[in-house]
Amino acid sequence: MILVMAYQTKIHEYITARQKAIRIFFVIFYTVGVIGMALPFTFPLFLILIPFALILSFIALVMYHESKIDWKTITVFLSIYIISFTVEAIGVNIGQVFGYYHYGNGLGLKIFETPLIIGVNWLFLVYTTAAVVEKFRLHIVFKIILASLSMLLYDIVLEQVAPKIDMWHWKNDSIPLQNYLSWFAMALFFHSLLKILNIQIKNRLALLILGCQFFFFFLLLIFLS
Repeated sequence: MILVMAYQTKIHEYITARQKAIRIFFVIFYTVGVIGMALPFTFPLFLILIPFALILSFIALVMYHESKIDWKTITVFLSIYIISFTVEAIGVNIGQVFGYYHYGNGLGLKIFETPLIIGVNWLFLVYTTAAVVEKFRLHIVFKIILASLSMLLYDIVLEQVAPKIDMWHWKNDSIPLQNYLSWFAMALFFHSLLKILNIQIKNRLALLILGCQFFFFFLLLIFLS
């Protein structure tokens, strides 16, 4: 046990010392991503890399997770993945949750016509918005609402660019209001769940990576229009 604790301490010291370098890496990483997606001859290659970019960002967040990790926390995180994936799978197959849409190939491997990574994306957004909002001195209710609105804002931008990078496509190219209402409702549910179960989320990279992803999609919306 002593050896394990010593090893964990060394890992923490290592990643803490390299925090600045990792921040610079992700800024450059997403900047290159925007350029690669904006250029027609590199677009196909960078399109394939979208799922890997999300996974890499998620791994970085795991490395810099500062709060306590116990079985309750792990269970809640897994539940967010499973619930969000299940809702997405139901939604894409019956069209009654978010509206009528189908997934393209931009998010990689699919089961039940639903990318496996979509649950990771939901967990990523819930985690990062919760970590960012946690820094504010607000009542729990306002934290839940602010974090959920942040996810909604992210989705509003993402929805405009998603068809352009083959992530998903809406029937008749029309995004229904139902989609945004369902997104906000799910965000409220997940953030409420975190607070009810007292899941603490602190991560010094959350704001940077969330910001990088947001501006990645925002800039792509401009360049690909």
